[in-house]
Amino acid sequence: MNDRRVRWLALYALCLGDLMIVLDTNIVNVALPTIQTDLGFSPEALAWVVNAYMLTFGGFLLLSGRLGDLYGNRRVLLGGVAAFTAASVACAFAPNAELLVAGRAVQGLGGAAVSAVALALIMGLFSDPGERAKAMGVFGFVMSGGGAAGVLLGGVLTGLLAWHWIFLVNVPIGIAVWLLVTRLLPADGPQQSPGRLDVAGSGLVTVALMLAVYGVVGGNEAGWTSARTLGILGVAAALLVAFVVREATAEHPLVPLRLFRLRNVAVSQVVGVLWAGAMFACFFLTALYMQGVLGYGALAVGLAYLPSCIVMAVMSLRLSDKLVMRFGIRPPLTVGLGLAAVSLALFAQAPVGGSYVVHVLPGMVLLGIGAGIAFNPVLLAAMGDVEPHEAGLASGVVNTSFMMGGALGLAVLVSLSTWRSGELAAAGTAPLEALNGGYQLAFAAGAVMAALAAVIGGALLRPRPMQVPEPELETDEALVAA
Repeated sequence: MNDRRVRWLALYALCLGDLMIVLDTNIVNVALPTIQTDLGFSPEALAWVVNAYMLTFGGFLLLSGRLGDLYGNRRVLLGGVAAFTAASVACAFAPNAELLVAGRAVQGLGGAAVSAVALALIMGLFSDPGERAKAMGVFGFVMSGGGAAGVLLGGVLTGLLAWHWIFLVNVPIGIAVWLLVTRLLPADGPQQSPGRLDVAGSGLVTVALMLAVYGVVGGNEAGWTSARTLGILGVAAALLVAFVVREATAEHPLVPLRLFRLRNVAVSQVVGVLWAGAMFACFFLTALYMQGVLGYGALAVGLAYLPSCIVMAVMSLRLSDKLVMRFGIRPPLTVGLGLAAVSLALFAQAPVGGSYVVHVLPGMVLLGIGAGIAFNPVLLAAMGDVEPHEAGLASGVVNTSFMMGGALGLAVLVSLSTWRSGELAAAGTAPLEALNGGYQLAFAAGAVMAALAAVIGGALLRPRPMQVPEPELETDEALVAA
């Protein structure tokens, strides 16, 4: 097997592993009512099936990325795959609510390890600009399409089989990824001068991120102005300040602050936070709209996402890399995020008596086009200026911005939706109209977030040119197709 084919097979193995992780951010959403009934969750505790995963996932991304740089990205990825797969089995057979939440927390730890280093491994596999653009298109589909695919798969598995299968489906995937990675990627180890792990910095940022996620996801329940929420977020902010001070003085910092002096890295984080917040909320809110307002069942909700997944796959895998090579990073990014903003604006107009073809499908298709085009250039811009020996760290930073943006955006938009629905109900609006009015406001706010991401990325990014000689492009395409 030639080196080129090995590289592409390794890419597909890494993307499969990351897809497994991304799926689990949304795959449980449609199954939550069934899980609540079977395991006896209280309404307040049910949210922790999602929150426990987000908490450990978001908290350990930076640490996992640094561990990959110090001790080998392949080692960290294999450890993460093993932990995630074992935790999936535990979740599937959890006899009570407490063990399911614990299993989800371990899944988050494994997911953080995989996500933090997968992008770095992919960047190391592909140095040629044309190949790298194609590879980022595949990885971009995983990042953008995984959320929609998670709702689709969760609905299908829950509707046709049982909720246990949303976790058991990870087991053959995890085993396949482990076997493929061990076969296709060479063993790695510490750098020649790996330095030391910044234990104090690791502790500060991990606790800070976990507290931040905890405060955000609990804000709707406890109240955003409550002493509990403000206290948790205040402690998280103080720990982040302490982390920055620590990193400025540490001999071997966990996150060298000079990384954020790189213009494209810093701007990409802002774009990633805004875009992830809008996208996470879109997947979550559209499922709620179809279930709560249109009355769809779990299977119908899952199948409703199929067009979005198909369009996203075509855009990411067949078109995105060509647009980047032809026009550079900024135009596709701006257009893709702009289309996503239009998609969310359409959802903001969806009425109580809406139909799928008129009020859901157009937004799904536009979201698929926009997300499929935009994620590739966002990832290329974020990783393009980073030195190879810090690729794992940069990958962790990129994923942290997406995860924190998603958690924050989802919490804020759900809070807006709840507030608006309460206001309408208090004014005498019918319950279903009030519920839908809340969703409409949240979709409109998400559209503003996506539009801001488009404007900031288009105006402030200064990526390196992606052009390569035309003959090389043709050769790349021929070899990949072979």
